[in-house]
Amino acid sequence: MHELSYVINFINIAEQELPSDAVPQTLEVTVGEMTGVMPEFLHKYYPDAVKGTRLEGSDLKVNLVPVTANCLSCGKDYHPGKENGYSCPHCGSKEAKLLRGRECEVTRVNYVI
Repeated sequence: MHELSYVINFINIAEQELPSDAVPQTLEVTVGEMTGVMPEFLHKYYPDAVKGTRLEGSDLKVNLVPVTANCLSCGKDYHPGKENGYSCPHCGSKEAKLLRGRECEVTRVNYVI
């Protein structure tokens, strides 16, 4: 249920960024695969969380970012997962730098004035 706290945080950020005469249409957020945040729960909590806020009536769009790592041995990017034992599928190394997948942020607030 930690998704509710993320939704509330997203709403607070979006309200601060909105011009005073803006009518929000869509709140877009980016969520990395490694965050453990479940997009379906963000969507579930959003309608109730925006009630009484400037975002009431807006939609939530969640952009899920897959995990991408860069192998420190061969230099190739890959998706670490169970299917490859979290190792580089090109050379087998477990030494990698995480490039994407931990994001959890407001991307954009689409609005009309």
